[in-house]
Amino acid sequence: MEKLLFICTGNTCRSPMAEYIMKELVKREGVAGDWEIESAAVSREEIGNPVYPPVKKLLESKGISCAGKTAVQIEPADYDYYDYIIGAEHANVKNIAAMMGGDPKAKIYRLLDFTRNPRDIADPWYTGNFDATYRDVNEGCDALLAYILEQK
Repeated sequence: MEKLLFICTGNTCRSPMAEYIMKELVKREGVAGDWEIESAAVSREEIGNPVYPPVKKLLESKGISCAGKTAVQIEPADYDYYDYIIGAEHANVKNIAAMMGGDPKAKIYRLLDFTRNPRDIADPWYTGNFDATYRDVNEGCDALLAYILEQK
């Protein structure tokens, strides 16, 4: 069982996008039963709020439902539970490591570090460019899935 936790600032845009894109990818690969995929926030600002409406609409346009998802915050116990803790940007990775007391088991990554073009995923909350974020998240999820499957 592979356990992934995607992280962004508020858990209403990038990390739920990654969670549901990855769930769709493993379903298409026929291995969904071997994966546990969730998402959370580093901040408490959005706790309890649903996925941001433009993200929900974009995912739905791709045939992906995120119904019922509400923002939660990462907890220290998540470090031991999950195999991979994936931030959307460098600031997320830094905050995750601080909240977890470091990264002694090397579980914390930035999503696009698995691609040929490592970079941060811009927050569409601020940029308004949800399509660009979707493309980046999709690219990262494809690369992360390939990486994990190669490790098996």
